[in-house]
Amino acid sequence: MEQATEHDIIVWGATGFTGRLVAEYLAGEGRTEGLRWAMAGRSRQRLEALRGELARRGLDVADVGLLVADSADRASLDGLVARGRVVISTVGPFARYGSSLVAACAEAGVDYCDITGEVHWMRQMIESHHERAQQSGARIVHACGFDSIPSDLSCLMVQEHALATAGRPCRSVAYYLRRMKGTWSGGTAATMLSTLELARKDREVARLLADPYALSPARGEDGPDQRGVLFDRDLGCWTAPFLMAPINTRVVRRSNALLGHRYGEGFRYREAVAHCGAAGLPRALATAAGAAGLMAGMLFPPSRALMRRFVLPAPGEGPSREVRDAGHFDATVLGLLPDGAKIRARVAARGDPGYKATAMMVAQSALCLALDTEIPRRGGVLTPACLGMTLVERLRRAGMTFAVE
Repeated sequence: MEQATEHDIIVWGATGFTGRLVAEYLAGEGRTEGLRWAMAGRSRQRLEALRGELARRGLDVADVGLLVADSADRASLDGLVARGRVVISTVGPFARYGSSLVAACAEAGVDYCDITGEVHWMRQMIESHHERAQQSGARIVHACGFDSIPSDLSCLMVQEHALATAGRPCRSVAYYLRRMKGTWSGGTAATMLSTLELARKDREVARLLADPYALSPARGEDGPDQRGVLFDRDLGCWTAPFLMAPINTRVVRRSNALLGHRYGEGFRYREAVAHCGAAGLPRALATAAGAAGLMAGMLFPPSRALMRRFVLPAPGEGPSREVRDAGHFDATVLGLLPDGAKIRARVAARGDPGYKATAMMVAQSALCLALDTEIPRRGGVLTPACLGMTLVERLRRAGMTFAVE
């Protein structure tokens, strides 16, 4: 008879597109000696097929457990989380499929991390489970993929550097995406479409998504995210809106509040896509136009139907291995100290940001929760920055770039 906590990590949704990548990473590049982990999903047959596929690729998965549960059956989820110390969830849209699993982890005191970028759902989880997770000790860590680890942890790194070298935090930090090569999966498309559809129907959700402090228990001085093309004097480049800014900025602001305003009471944070050099302005204009066109296409039912049929991949689909391997992203992070001095940093990773790199990030977040005893055992609905520089160091060892220049 297996013990109740026989698994250090359980990958929930392992047979989905991103879940398979996480399982592959834990069995391959992220393999950790002595780690006890399991793959979980609704179908044992599909889980066995995945384990066989990984074994045929030369990965050692003979001792990897297979656990069956159903996201619509709370009792089965309670039984699932009781068998592990940390649960990774890759099953989205999370607002549709993820709430009961978070509730089960918060109640049982089991750590949890996911790759959601659904701000309205994260807010719901905070309101529903933050207090209970504090009581049980469960560390519920949302946004552990490209949403929002690069933003959240690079800001943490810059502020820790400022505190160590200048004795005070930067009054503001800006994240500029410089280069990115990646594509969509069907799960990402479904999540964006469902969120926009909900916001169109529900004014309260729309209001929440527009709130710069939607996830923070304390308010500050930041206003709306960048909407047009601007010349950024601090960086010396033209900038355009970044589609992920409405997610990442909210996470960073929550981090500051949860860390006791370590970045300062009046701290300000923003994100943009940067285009430098002689062609900076036309490229920024093209980026802004493309983002506006994509959002418009998703907002209106006729164009949304066309995009579903002809443009966006179906759920369960995603980029090929060759495309995932060829992807990358590179961002500059600029912190401004109160005296005007600048701290410049870089965050980057190889692999498609939303898939290969995200699988690595969420897997390393789970390993941090499971194995790194130096991080605080403080429960609640947290952010990646709450795992501190310990997670930054893990990601560096995994090949990700976090560097103050």
